Amino acid sequence: MSLQFLLDKTCLVTGGAEGIGWAVSQALADYGGNVYVCDISPENIANAQKELAESPLNKKIHFSQCDVSSRAEVEAWLSEVHRQTGRFDVLVNNAVFVRWAPVAEMPLEDMERMMAVGYNGMIYTVKTVLPFMLQARQGHIVNMSSSAGRLFVSKGNAPYAAVKAAMDGFSQTLRLETQGTGVRVTTVRLGPVEGTDFFRKQVASSQMPRLGDFLPGLTPPQVAEGILRALRAGQASLDMPGYLPFMYLFFAIAPGLFSKLVGMGGSGRKDYGALQWKYQSKRKA
Repeated sequence: MSLQFLLDKTCLVTGGAEGIGWAVSQALADYGGNVYVCDISPENIANAQKELAESPLNKKIHFSQCDVSSRAEVEAWLSEVHRQTGRFDVLVNNAVFVRWAPVAEMPLEDMERMMAVGYNGMIYTVKTVLPFMLQARQGHIVNMSSSAGRLFVSKGNAPYAAVKAAMDGFSQTLRLETQGTGVRVTTVRLGPVEGTDFFRKQVASSQMPRLGDFLPGLTPPQVAEGILRALRAGQASLDMPGYLPFMYLFFAIAPGLFSKLVGMGGSGRKDYGALQWKYQSKRKA
């Protein structure tokens, strides 16, 4: 893959200063993109900027604090990016708010917040950039769904699964609507990704099924590389790890049996949050 295939493209990443979003932001910049990161956390932005200080990518990534659940903040952020660059080429909707607990125990406000950040944040960005992409007859929208939006086998993640299922349905239908326009849409569905705050702060290993301890996991840089390949190829969907489509089929045919098998062995023991990672730029400093 050429390091220039995103040269001078304007790339947008929500929730892009930590975890998967941070790896994706760096990868887009590594392949030539001018990357504009939106993140709600000043701490995440400061940490990312500190890490970037000695990177060859330090002039390619630009940060803004923005709450994607606020339509006004999203539109203000994107308006400023367009004022500076005059174009939108790649949009990666990665921002997420996660709480993991049974519905009976989860505050209603947390469930509403999850939908506001994940789903509303996506439609605010899409509705803002899509007219420009359609006018230019080019652009690529990447929406980060999850295998949790297809496999309903875990307890305690009902609102999260609902958000990701909504994003999945929206993305697939939007792709149908944009066929022949030059605008592409990719739905990304991931299994557990190690080394993120998702597991360090929100989801304990004991809340994951034991089966996951024996399956190959993912790292944020691996996800970023997968998204780059999907951008290059114009894929309709990206499922990582590669075994996920077989799981979808099994669940569709025998959901009860699949759920029973996943539940065997009790809760997980693997520490998904322990991994420490750093994106390795392919460019020379």
